[in-house]
Amino acid sequence: MLNIIFPRLHKEGYRFLAIAGIITLIFLWFSSFLATISFIFTIWVYYFFRDPDRFPINDQNYLISPADGVVSQIVEINGPKELGLEEKKFTRVSVFMNVFNCHVNRFPSEGKIKKIYYKPGKYLNASLDKASEDNERNYINFNNTSGDEIVLVQIAGLIARRIVCDSKENDEVKQGERFGIIRFGSRVDLYFQNYDLMIKKNQKTISGETIIARKK
Repeated sequence: MLNIIFPRLHKEGYRFLAIAGIITLIFLWFSSFLATISFIFTIWVYYFFRDPDRFPINDQNYLISPADGVVSQIVEINGPKELGLEEKKFTRVSVFMNVFNCHVNRFPSEGKIKKIYYKPGKYLNASLDKASEDNERNYINFNNTSGDEIVLVQIAGLIARRIVCDSKENDEVKQGERFGIIRFGSRVDLYFQNYDLMIKKNQKTISGETIIARKK
């Protein structure tokens, strides 16, 4: 029960939590109203950076959601040109994370990372389609255990200003394993082939648990 009320904090959150706590203490000296508002904000900071345990299906016939949020787009599209995949067709599922979602990102399946590519960009609303090409983003290209090519794209949003990726090229990864976090409102795109969709637009997702697609 305590793990639900007080979930683990992601390492990226400690600095922000400390800053929010110090500001609250300062406000206590001269304004109880501002201190109350700051305390509520401090609680929000804590829950924004929460990093709860998740329980993946551990079946490589399925792809699971890389992010908490809502499925904002499902399209058939060419792969990212930044990875040299513009001549290949993929299904792309976009999961939009608002400022109340858990922002820790996870791998949809087991595999080995081939390439990671970071690209600076704008900070448009992450729910917009053009955010996939205009916003700050980080690409992770890996092959799963079936040899299928999977692409994950962390996309910064209107408020987000930092994408954190903890994985490296040539890392071997597990389904549901954490690979990073995006600070303060963002989106993750998942590109794949040879899988049947098991999700609909506007459906809510849980990172590391919700099934996105099944192997054909």
